This record gives sequence, C-alpha cells and structure tokens, in this order.
Amino acid sequence: MKTTPFTALHVSSGAKMHEFAGYQMPVEYSGIISEHLAVCRGVGVFDVSHMGEFWVKGPNAFAFLQRVTSNDVSLLPVGKAQYSCIPNEQGGIVDDIVVYHYEEEKYLLVVNASNIEKDWKWCVAHNEAGAELENASDRMAQLAVQGPEATRVLQRLTPVDLAAIPHYAFVTGEFAGSPRVILSHTGYTGAGGFELYFDPAHALSIREAIMEAGQPEGIVPAGLGARDTLRLEMGYCLYGNELDDTTSPMEAGLGWITKFVEGKDFIGRAMLERQKREGVARRLCAFELTEKGIPRQGYEIADTEGRPAGRVTSGTMSPLTRIGIGLGYVRTEQAAVGTELRIAIRNKHLAAKVVKLPFRRQHGN
Repeated sequence: MKTTPFTALHVSSGAKMHEFAGYQMPVEYSGIISEHLAVCRGVGVFDVSHMGEFWVKGPNAFAFLQRVTSNDVSLLPVGKAQYSCIPNEQGGIVDDIVVYHYEEEKYLLVVNASNIEKDWKWCVAHNEAGAELENASDRMAQLAVQGPEATRVLQRLTPVDLAAIPHYAFVTGEFAGSPRVILSHTGYTGAGGFELYFDPAHALSIREAIMEAGQPEGIVPAGLGARDTLRLEMGYCLYGNELDDTTSPMEAGLGWITKFVEGKDFIGRAMLERQKREGVARRLCAFELTEKGIPRQGYEIADTEGRPAGRVTSGTMSPLTRIGIGLGYVRTEQAAVGTELRIAIRNKHLAAKVVKLPFRRQHGN
C-alpha cells in the first residue's frame, strides 16, 4: 500500500489503520465519536496527504478549466478557491474537486485520492486547449486542521493574519518555519479551520509544531472515520457514495456548481442543460430516522407502503444528536422536506423523514 509522510507516526501512535484508495490511512486514534466531538468543539488534525494535486499552468490554463469543469472559473480571482466537478459526456461526474487560482496563469486542482489516476488521464485526454499540466500528487503533503479553535492554534505558528482570510480563500506564506505553505480556509468538516499544503520534507516538523501549539486547546489527531461522520452531519457528498460516473450534479443537488454561462462549452453541458430544463427522475435527499436505528450504505429506502424508493448512499448514528442520519437517492417527488420514508434495517422498515441540511445546524449544534 502507498504511504504518506505521516504513516509511520500514525502506526507508532497506535492509530487503527486501514486501506483507503490504495493508501494505508488512520481510521481512528482514540475513537470516532471522541474525535468527532473534539473537532466540533475544539480542534483536530487530519492527515489528508493522500489527496491528489494537479497544477494547471500557462496562457491556456483558463480555457482548459472552463472546458473540463462545471463551475465558472471566470468568477475565481487569484487567492480564492472554488468547489466544482469534472463532468463526463453523459452528464455524470468524473470527480468533485476544488480549484485554486494560485497565480494569474496558474491553478491548482485538488482531487480525490481514489480518482488521482483516473482524473489525470481524463485531464490529459481532454487538454485540447494546450494547458501545461503537472501531476504534483506525490510532491505535496496536506494536513486539515479543523474546529472552532483551529485559527487560534495555527496563528501561533505563522505571521500570516489567518483571521483576514475569507472562507474559500488562501494565502501562501511561512508556517512553522517552513516556506511557501498554502494556508487554505477550507475544509470538509463544517467545523471551520484550514487545510495546509506543503513540501513533504517539512511534514513531520509542521505536524509536531501544530500538535504542540494546540496543547492548551486539547488538540487531537483524528482519522478518516471522524472525517466521514463530520462531513455526513453537514450533508457533504463523498465520491463513491453520493457521486460517481453515473450520477448527475443535478441529481446530487450540485446545480449551484454547474454554470451555463455564455462561452463556457464544458463537457456534458447539453445533457445537464436538458436535465435542468426538464427535471430529473431522482434526487439526493437527507433523512433522519424517527425510530432507533442506524442506516448504512446500501440499505433500501422505501415509501410508507413499503415500496422500494431508492438506496442509502451514506448513513451513521450522528455523534452529536445520537439520531440515525443518512443520504440517499429517491424518486424526485419523494425528496421534498417532510416526506415520510422507511429504511430497511434488519428485516424491519424503520420510519424516517426527509429533512433540510445540514443535520448539525438544525439541531442547534
């Protein structure tokens, strides 16, 4: 299996390790629930060095990105990041990504670890614009420092004014004695914080500095288990669960990152425009169980008469509310907030209702 610059540290620290996207990654340290709550209420550190990074450079970089991504890159000034997706010819999703406008003719694409090879081949194959592409995935490490105390902790290690960085913006500067660290005010937890990109040679010293700086706030290392429950409480999509090559952004509730502006002839545009105009047969919905139980990926979703309506794409017991929550695709008419559903769990159809996202905020957490 592949490793990150932190793998040996995870193992020596007693983390529970598991294969993910070909990497040996920590699932949990002290426990998923305790790590989840620590991030919601304080600060936690995730190793996300398995993510992929592609540089897109040169005078044709913009034209390339307008062609292969769904969002409007013309709205992305230098120093800002943009959530987007790479659509295919059928209107499905090759991957969901974040685009960073690093310099005037230089962008950084951050892609999912499981899709690095697929995305790279796709970008190369569809580079009619002639942009300069560079796969820097093996030359970049990443830590996500998340939680309401993250800014306070990280500010002790950099002269960059972190509080002045807006959401989905970034600054490149000195951090913990290391030069040219990308300090990105983004995250996949909904708890606030930053994602840091840096040379792997500085990985261990940067992490050690963060852990030491965060001692007063009770900083904890966190694994992919808590990362998954945190993103699910916010209703964030996960590629391979809510998104795949057959899933449309319109079905997934990602119409807001699909821009049909003049002059942006992106791949799959005609198919997605038709879906926007005519509607789709299914939609992703968020649901809560109104009976005790835990929904899991693959469980059947039914209507109140027990007729099949769809499948759960992600589900868990919310660590904050102790209520079973999940996401899943159902027929469009069943996706409205308030609709009653049934989730098939252990030969029982447990009652559930469609709710508005995020799960966390609606319960005042």
